[in-house]
Amino acid sequence: QVRLVESGGGLVQGGGSLRLSCAASGSIFSINAMGWYRQAPGKQRELVATITSVGTTNYADSVRGRFTISRENRRNAVHLQMNNLQPEDTAIYYCAAQQVGANGYNYWGQGTQVTVAS
Repeated sequence: QVRLVESGGGLVQGGGSLRLSCAASGSIFSINAMGWYRQAPGKQRELVATITSVGTTNYADSVRGRFTISRENRRNAVHLQMNNLQPEDTAIYYCAAQQVGANGYNYWGQGTQVTVAS
């Protein structure tokens, strides 16, 4: 089992920045990729950014150039630096982890709220 705990959400003005962090514990040796997803009110959960164990990254078009995902393998942590935040970035952000051999992300954090005021 893997436990994921997010931190760093909050309220920010449009154009501002936030940094989200996610700490993994438990069977961390089995983790391959990690990532961030978000879900806005009335919308489906969507991918924000992912990073593999060797550092390969992938971003949603809507955040590319504004958000940066990074990973600290020794600390079993993943971060999301969010710059130039816009009201449409308002959502609950979830940390996710993919176990080696799993089909998709099979571990999820409890989520952290990000609210961007216009």
